[in-house]
Amino acid sequence: METISLRIITVAFNPGEELARFAASLPAAASMPYEFVVVDNGHDPHVVDDVAAMSGAQVLRPGKNLGYGAAANLGAEGFEGQWILVANPDLEFAPAAIDAMLAGAEDWPRGGAFGPLIMTPEGLVYPSARRFPRLVSGAGHALLAGVWPDNPFTQAYRANANTDFPHTVDWLSGACLLMRTRAFREVGGFDESYFMFFEDTQLGEDMEAAGWQSVFLPQGTVTHEQGSSWKSRPAPMLRTHHQSAALYLDRIYSQPYQAPLRLMLRAGLRLRGELLILRARFF
Repeated sequence: METISLRIITVAFNPGEELARFAASLPAAASMPYEFVVVDNGHDPHVVDDVAAMSGAQVLRPGKNLGYGAAANLGAEGFEGQWILVANPDLEFAPAAIDAMLAGAEDWPRGGAFGPLIMTPEGLVYPSARRFPRLVSGAGHALLAGVWPDNPFTQAYRANANTDFPHTVDWLSGACLLMRTRAFREVGGFDESYFMFFEDTQLGEDMEAAGWQSVFLPQGTVTHEQGSSWKSRPAPMLRTHHQSAALYLDRIYSQPYQAPLRLMLRAGLRLRGELLILRARFF
């Protein structure tokens, strides 16, 4: 019996046709045998079941919306092969993209997490390889990125985004992550305290603390249509994003004397979130 070394996991929430495109891109992206698991966080099974029937995917239904990290952890349960790949369902792999990532990962024996070059549908590079957000760079990026994309704080935050060669970074976008199963298990998988957003940033922190590297591999390419499942109703996701940011910063600035700072950051994030919701409603 052939050993399966790779499990591909995606987390779906009432998806549309993007899930079929995701599944259709897999055979040309990976030449090795793989398991394909869809964790269905939604309540409408029809699209997931149709795609599973066509692609041979295993479907896991927890019965409620677990959030992204917890659902990905569920999808990884019981797997003993060498590699786990977690990817958003609104993503398509270029031909041989997974093969290129697996080959590149072999050059990094202490690499625990690997991320590909992520492109937008418009052909732009998405800055998926980043530095950890800290007070100055994170606040400057949060305040200015929407009105001044090339501000120095955003540039510092995205300083790991060189696409010319593989290199280590602080953390990688959870839109597509290839991980050594050993490293994923060692850090306990995704931190399930985060319902959605920042579980990938926390994973980078956890990998680094455990002595594993996060590595950007631009030789693998994917296209990501961001947020296709929530563009029509952005308010809940915007609030969740800012709540997750606050949780992350609470942990970074966790000392008792930093309590006023935590309160200030939480208030600022709450205000920013509500302003972005108002902007999304009227523009």
